[in-house]
Amino acid sequence: MALKSTIHKAQLQIADIDRGLYADHALTLALHPSETEERLMVRLLAFALQVPADDHDGALLFARGLSDTDEPDLWQHGLAGELRHWIEVGQPDERRLARACGRADRVTVYCYSAAAPIWWSGVARGLARQDKLAVWQLPAEQSQALAALCERSMQLQVNVQDGQVWVGNGRASAELHPVALQTPKR
Repeated sequence: MALKSTIHKAQLQIADIDRGLYADHALTLALHPSETEERLMVRLLAFALQVPADDHDGALLFARGLSDTDEPDLWQHGLAGELRHWIEVGQPDERRLARACGRADRVTVYCYSAAAPIWWSGVARGLARQDKLAVWQLPAEQSQALAALCERSMQLQVNVQDGQVWVGNGRASAELHPVALQTPKR
């Protein structure tokens, strides 16, 4: 018998001063049986940092990710169906990211954990020519602090200013400093 996903609900209040974005989102996330709470929270962070200010060019949605190898963790399709933004969490392989760059207007990766620098040293050279790719690293201790905020029902505030991110739930908080490993060339 297959294990089922665990459902998490999040009320997300975003105040992103860097982008001038102030929004509230009610989200339902499925924690895949093979997924950790740390990965789930990094997916939630990726949503908060990449969600567009409006849906005029399509909404940012959680895709099937781990459940479907042809889908990312999050994606945004334009109103005509074109793939605008492909977002991966973790340490995807170089071929997967090259295919994503061929399909989407933008590709963003949020890597985390102590193994992220090892992963990056192995793929950085091959990904350097991908001009649509942005890669962000969340230091392991910060992603673990973010994971500590995970609950089945969450009310989170996300504040972004000068590239620094603060995530809190009223009882605890995590201060995050994502590091840009690669930025798009255009």
